[in-house]
Amino acid sequence: MTAETTIKAKDRNAIIQSLRAGVVPRSGQHLIQVGRVRELEALIKDINHICDEGATVRFVIGNFGSGKTFFLSLVRTIALQKKLVTVHADLNPNRRLHSSKGQARSLYAELMRNLSTRAKPEGGALSSVVEKFVSSAMTEARSRNVNPEVIIRERLDHLSEMVGGYDFAEVIAAYWRGHDTGDDVLKSNAVRWLRGEFSTKTDAKKALGVRTIVDDANFYDQLKLFARFVRLAGYEGFVVCLDELVNLYKLANTQARNSNYEQILRILNDSLQGTADGLGFVLGGTPEFLMDTRKGLYSYEALQTRLAENTFAGNGIVDFSHPVIRLASLSQEDLYVLLTKIRHVFAEGNADAYLISDAEIQGFMQHCFQRVGEAYFRTPRNTITAFVNLLAVLDQNPEVSVEDLVGKITIEPEQNPDLLPFEDDGQEDTPTQPSPTETVSEDVEADDDLASFKL
Repeated sequence: MTAETTIKAKDRNAIIQSLRAGVVPRSGQHLIQVGRVRELEALIKDINHICDEGATVRFVIGNFGSGKTFFLSLVRTIALQKKLVTVHADLNPNRRLHSSKGQARSLYAELMRNLSTRAKPEGGALSSVVEKFVSSAMTEARSRNVNPEVIIRERLDHLSEMVGGYDFAEVIAAYWRGHDTGDDVLKSNAVRWLRGEFSTKTDAKKALGVRTIVDDANFYDQLKLFARFVRLAGYEGFVVCLDELVNLYKLANTQARNSNYEQILRILNDSLQGTADGLGFVLGGTPEFLMDTRKGLYSYEALQTRLAENTFAGNGIVDFSHPVIRLASLSQEDLYVLLTKIRHVFAEGNADAYLISDAEIQGFMQHCFQRVGEAYFRTPRNTITAFVNLLAVLDQNPEVSVEDLVGKITIEPEQNPDLLPFEDDGQEDTPTQPSPTETVSEDVEADDDLASFKL
């Protein structure tokens, strides 16, 4: 086993346990990455543009099970290696881009909880970013022989021109005062405000002396502020990864959907017009979320115009400079390479410790094809879980042969839950809700799904 091929037991266990549970590993994605070379090159160009104080937005579109979540996770890892700060979250009924009942603030709080840096890739790095800003200000203050607060105020002055910038700067200054005086409560309150954890302006004013809080109305403005702040702290930029945007498509309330799409339009316009600094968005969704002209992004005319496909692309001709990047499903060849990489990780990089041969992997794939057809490699999550389970049994029972186990493997094709509407979408934009015995008028949600029926 050479140093170049050795895989640490910690990394190996994290990857194998995640795959066995059917979730994307939080680290070590490069060890099992297959394909997507040109797509990754396009996102790396975006990251470099962000480092040059630019702004980008990408819509990563792929069918259910095509690997969107894995791709977004890999992009985050690359961004961290290039000294950017990243945040990520999945949208759900309680986390949206726009709302009037706290769902947007809930999304912001989730993003801040998952804030990561290269030193803390697992999240929870918000305090570290603020500390780095304060430390760099103190270093400059010593070199200029002035009070650190003078430097902090000078740097934060750049934020005052932005929406909410004054109070943001006051919160950072309050953190410095707590740092300088040893007041841990003041530091904690400043971090709580930055995380969006204050629910009332009264509590924020009492704790920090500011008149605003992070709420549904200023969700996106706060992200733009934070993008500028991380650059002041010495990082290269700020990347926001949002997955499961299909949950916006599933909203039954037309006004709620359009309000969220307006927020996406604002993000897209800022990126295209260059009015945001050092900020990038990577948004993951399904083809229905993008192209459905009744409920998807294409139902919003301004978004359809900006996201329409390049008419010169198609039939093998691609345009990776377009805001929309489409992820094709895995091929059988891709899955074979992926399974060999999983085998390599399971053996901690030692080829002599492989538990299954290349021919036996092919036999496993043939068995899966007979069970569920092409779905086994197009939506391969259950296939991968079964393969890891097979390796686990072989590892613990060396007397058992692969042929004896393969015939016992049962794989079910994955069901796509993305087209199911929310049972409760929070209809925050509807003034009144009819009781179960009332009839909804025909003009309400006229463009939404009809009720299903059976003969």
